[in-house]
Amino acid sequence: MSEMIESPVAAARLKLALAIGENAAFDGWTAAAVEAAALAEGVDPAVAALAVPTDPVGLIQLYGEGVDAALAERLPPDRLGAMKIRERIRSLVWERLQIQEPAKEAIRRALAILAMPQNLASAARFSWRSADVMWRMAGDTATDYNHYTKRTILSAVYGSTLLAWLQDESEGSADTAAFLDRRIDEVMRFEKWKAGIGKREMPSLTRFLGRLRYPPR
Repeated sequence: MSEMIESPVAAARLKLALAIGENAAFDGWTAAAVEAAALAEGVDPAVAALAVPTDPVGLIQLYGEGVDAALAERLPPDRLGAMKIRERIRSLVWERLQIQEPAKEAIRRALAILAMPQNLASAARFSWRSADVMWRMAGDTATDYNHYTKRTILSAVYGSTLLAWLQDESEGSADTAAFLDRRIDEVMRFEKWKAGIGKREMPSLTRFLGRLRYPPR
């Protein structure tokens, strides 16, 4: 069987994904950011124009796909497999933030775009995708109720940590690291409680998610 050959357009799309976000810090989620990314990555502008979306939401989605790909490279299965589950989730969230560091200002702009009423469905889909990718990388294979609760909870953890990170001016994002550790600890306590007392009484997922989204610093 012959090997599948990646098309130039598909290759350009993957190559440009992160660079577009990094240039969006200066040019916004626009064609100008695509052009700058193509120049930086040595991609023919004509190919770049065919390879990537033309709307801001599409460009934000593409950037997210680039972050997913970079995350998989930085934390391959053999490395994650040597960690306990808490460390896997913590490492995935933290490494995701590190990948996005060069695009921090662009992410602020992206969140403002996704907060627009017409983009709320896309924002929810992107959040779910990020959580799903991280859980799958962590080795989760659940298909029952836990499949959805795990992703809902991780979406809240990641979302609140992302907001803390965007405001963090501490050296090495130390405040964000501490914030993330507290959120992960809360999740672990919730899971432990759900496995014990929760067998006799269903946990209040809504109340728990509220604590993750609006926790005390």
